[in-house]
Amino acid sequence: MKTKSSRERKYVPEITSPLRGDIIEVPKIIAECSGIRIFGKRLKSIIYTTDAALAINHNADALIAVYPFTPHPAITSALIGISPVPVFAGVGGGTTGGKRCAQIAMFAEAQGAIGLVVNSPTTLETIRHIRAVVDTPIVCTIVSEYMDIEARVEAGVQIFNVSGADRTVDIVKSIRERYPTIPIIATGGSTDETILKTIQAGANAITFTPPTSAQLFKYKMDKYRKAAQDGYEYKHQLS
Repeated sequence: MKTKSSRERKYVPEITSPLRGDIIEVPKIIAECSGIRIFGKRLKSIIYTTDAALAINHNADALIAVYPFTPHPAITSALIGISPVPVFAGVGGGTTGGKRCAQIAMFAEAQGAIGLVVNSPTTLETIRHIRAVVDTPIVCTIVSEYMDIEARVEAGVQIFNVSGADRTVDIVKSIRERYPTIPIIATGGSTDETILKTIQAGANAITFTPPTSAQLFKYKMDKYRKAAQDGYEYKHQLS
């Protein structure tokens, strides 16, 4: 029996179109991580955005929607409604805590969120309130190696979302040494090198921050202006 070569096994057919060729593509190096399997779905790359247009036009496995305002069910509903991939929804925990945070978490679960993200200042009591009323995994944001990881696990956190800027790799290493199997999502930085270091430190999935709509539109407008200028010059060369 003839077996397929490794090159044939790795080949992935791709279909696209002129109208969908401008999607945001996450760095390919993210494929090196193990991924996290949640309710049967394996997730490796997670795009960080609350922009509706970006939420639709990307190739990430999931979307994480956290923002610097009080969480609102309408925002969660809108993003889950348009997203072609699972959504990790921010449910507060900082300014919005206690039973209100738990209620927001219940709404997010009912709307279809695959994970409920609480902020780093979230109290253990708030985490317990959430755990008591939802079945969806609680994702706790970790910004420092000095945060009490053990207490958060005992309170009901099931996934950690590490966002420690230039300390991210060290924080991931610290968590992984103490908890060999707990799922870790982490920011990977802007280069393949920093993403790979984060994966090697123990991250199972990587969050990717895309360019803003304004940045992307500026690039497209520059192309339009150049095309218009080239067309004008060509027309006058013929005249």
